[in-house]
Amino acid sequence: MLSREQIREGMTVVSTIPSSQPLHKEILLGIFSSCGKCRFMDEKHFDACTALAGSGPAFVALVLEAMTDGGVMMGLPRVEAMELAAQTIQGTGRMVLNGMHPAQLKDSVTTPGGCTIAGLLTLEDGRVRSTISRAIQVAANHAAGLGQDSKK
Repeated sequence: MLSREQIREGMTVVSTIPSSQPLHKEILLGIFSSCGKCRFMDEKHFDACTALAGSGPAFVALVLEAMTDGGVMMGLPRVEAMELAAQTIQGTGRMVLNGMHPAQLKDSVTTPGGCTIAGLLTLEDGRVRSTISRAIQVAANHAAGLGQDSKK
C-alpha cells in the first residue's frame, strides 16, 4: 500500500523561521518538499493544520467511500464506482489548487432544476457542510489537548 509520502502528495507545515535564516528555510523546504508540499506557519496554527492535513485524509476517505457506495447503490460495479469517485475528488482538488474557488466550481456544475442541485440540497438537509467543519474543529481541539498531561 502506498503512503502519502510515496506519492509525494503530503502536506507538511513547519514553524516560521526568522528572516535572518534564509538558508535554513531553503534546507527545510528541500527536505519536506520531497514528500509533497511544505508551508511555513506560526505554531499557533499547528493544531488546525493537524486536523486538516493529518486527520483530513481520513475524512476525505469517508466521503470517497460514501460516494462509492452511492454509485454501487445505483448499479455501478464497485471498482468503477470507486475509480469515478476518486478521480472526481482528485480533479476537484487540482482545480482548486489551480485557483478555482470551491463555490465557483460548485456553481459551474450546478444547473437550474438539475441533478446536482437536487443532490446538494440533500447534502445540506443532512448538514454535511457543518458536520465536516465541526469534525475539523473537534480534531483541532483534540490535537491541542494531546500531550498536555505529560507537560504537568
